[in-house]
Amino acid sequence: MSSFRLLSLAILGCSVVLAAQPAIGQEPTIADVGRDYYVRYCSVCHGQQGKGDGEFANLLKTPPPDLTMIAKRNDGNFPDFKVAEAIDGRRAIAAHGTGDMPIWGLRFGETIAGAPATKSVIRGQVALFVAYLRSIQQQ
Repeated sequence: MSSFRLLSLAILGCSVVLAAQPAIGQEPTIADVGRDYYVRYCSVCHGQQGKGDGEFANLLKTPPPDLTMIAKRNDGNFPDFKVAEAIDGRRAIAAHGTGDMPIWGLRFGETIAGAPATKSVIRGQVALFVAYLRSIQQQ
């Protein structure tokens, strides 16, 4: 999935841009909003900085991976689509639960009543996560 397409989906699904806390006088970036989602839904296992050291990490059978090294584990390329699939349940991650009921509940699979763009909104929310994770990559 191209960065432009991810950005477009993020903008479409980003009704919470104002919830991000950028520096005073700066507009939030897509990654800023993605960080807010990440902290809310992922940091308890993956840690505040994405290093796999969240407060529940030691309770899991399989330790959460260091999310700052995704690109490094993929020959320096950040695999946007594969990451999105892991987040939204299309690619099975045992610790995330099934695609029908990922560990964070129905949040990224819920139907928005009366909204014809439900899939686009959900993909936009997932794109926020992807943008944030791309922004924290280390080499």
